[in-house]
Amino acid sequence: MLRTRLKGGLRLLALSALLLAGVGAVGRLVGWIALTTTLGPTAYLLLAHPHSVSARLRSAVIGHALAVVVGLACLALFGLWSHPSTAAEQHDTGAQIGAQALSVGLTLFLLHVCEAHHPPAAATTLLITSGISRPGPPLYGMLTGLVLILAIAPLMSVATTPKQPEQAEGDG
Repeated sequence: MLRTRLKGGLRLLALSALLLAGVGAVGRLVGWIALTTTLGPTAYLLLAHPHSVSARLRSAVIGHALAVVVGLACLALFGLWSHPSTAAEQHDTGAQIGAQALSVGLTLFLLHVCEAHHPPAAATTLLITSGISRPGPPLYGMLTGLVLILAIAPLMSVATTPKQPEQAEGDG
């Protein structure tokens, strides 16, 4: 039992480190920060729980796409399009709090309605509405990282997941 958990853990360590290092390297090559906080949970779901509803590629793609649209809409709605990020200011304003709260609420609502459950999408919309992944290079970097994770992680998972023995007919 412990041996199996250690083997699985080492698989996740190697795959996630390789995947995220590759994403970071691509970001560096193009001059954008591609490693953002939404990538870790997305990579975890896709690598560790590839058969769960929240790790389905459909859920991940739709979830992050909705989060980006909602985040950008909330930036515009609250007049924060070019406002400094909460990280740069080291505090948030009432408008930023409102945009962040509404963007997460709307994202969760849309994920539920679209049956595209992917929890890391809530981080994506927060990164946008906090201004950390604002329109321009920060957003382009995050989107580049997401595209790479969504394209590569499922392939890595399929290539390295041990095959389950096939059940004989009637083995329920």
